[in-house]
Amino acid sequence: MHRVTPRDLRGAVALATGLTLAGGAFAAGRQDAGVAPLFNGRDLSGWVNVNCAPDTWRVRDGMIHCTGKPICELRTERMYENFILELEYKHLEPGGNAGVFIWGDALTARGQPFVRAIEVQVLDGRNTDNYTSHGDVFPIHGARMTPDRPHPGGWMRSLPSERRARPAGEWNQYRITARNGTIKLAVNGAEVSGGYDISPRKGYIHLESEGGVVQWRNLRIRELPSAGPLAPEQIAHEEEGYVSLYNGVDFRGWRYPNGHERHWVSKDWIIAYDGRSEADDKHLPTEKAFGDVTAIADWRRPGGGADGLPIGFEGSALAADARARVDKALAALKPDAWRRAMLTKQRGRMSVSINGEPVLTDVSVSPTPSRLVLQHDGRPIEFANVFVKEKM
Repeated sequence: MHRVTPRDLRGAVALATGLTLAGGAFAAGRQDAGVAPLFNGRDLSGWVNVNCAPDTWRVRDGMIHCTGKPICELRTERMYENFILELEYKHLEPGGNAGVFIWGDALTARGQPFVRAIEVQVLDGRNTDNYTSHGDVFPIHGARMTPDRPHPGGWMRSLPSERRARPAGEWNQYRITARNGTIKLAVNGAEVSGGYDISPRKGYIHLESEGGVVQWRNLRIRELPSAGPLAPEQIAHEEEGYVSLYNGVDFRGWRYPNGHERHWVSKDWIIAYDGRSEADDKHLPTEKAFGDVTAIADWRRPGGGADGLPIGFEGSALAADARARVDKALAALKPDAWRRAMLTKQRGRMSVSINGEPVLTDVSVSPTPSRLVLQHDGRPIEFANVFVKEKM
């Protein structure tokens, strides 16, 4: 007869816990009709690195490992509308922060490392009257939602009805039901939070890196029937072929100016220039020269003051009248707020928009391939969200 040992008991508890986590919408050990894996256990096929370093997300031992650095997102290749998503996560360090974004845009919001979306928070060990580590749900960066229950501070944030999440070092299961502009979150088998009247209500699913060292596994989705045609404002901004030029941790891909290690610095999702260099011409160009291309970059001047367009292409300086039009558009904006410039260069002509508004059209520039340059005028400046889309 086999004698039951403490090791046997621990194994039985682990097995029972695993079966509990695997329950919910999709039963353990059964091939449910319509359920598909979002992660194949081998690589990140089906996922897109939005603005992360190459090693932020790795697959090991059948799990997705996230370093938490930089603050950034990994998203699905395609959009989803109505679905049930199940996943398991484990914080490897106490106090970790991460999240799952639902119905998100393809690119990050202006001046932010995150996309417009509904965040299902994945937090550990931090609880107050206004937020918890047990499954808060809330809109970010322009998304909208009415929480299931009023928030004590009046926020657009759903706090969980009970605290069910396990601490760092233990696995937790989320079941997210997203349907017709509503979201419901179940934590470890019981529904605790959610919201309704959500916009947008079709978009990408993102995993968020925000400082926490986190493992993810068993990501599975069951798509549900569509509610029918959606208004354009209910659909997230789609993938358009942009790739990030800045990885959030170093200057790979940039021609870093010699002797300026203390002046141009990588500050997580921000590239910062301190304004203290004695050489005013030491701008920051890309290593690659671009032909026909659309470039996006955000910037702000922490001290405010006169602006000017600090993004351009080598050998393509703007004429005085073009600079005046740019300055006029920038003068109407809050001095220290983030701006987003979009520069489209094609066949020796360039157009510029700022915060989505056209400012310059059909400006003559050099038709030869040239490097994108982040510029300064001797004052502190910060850049973020540098993306390009090359035209074929």
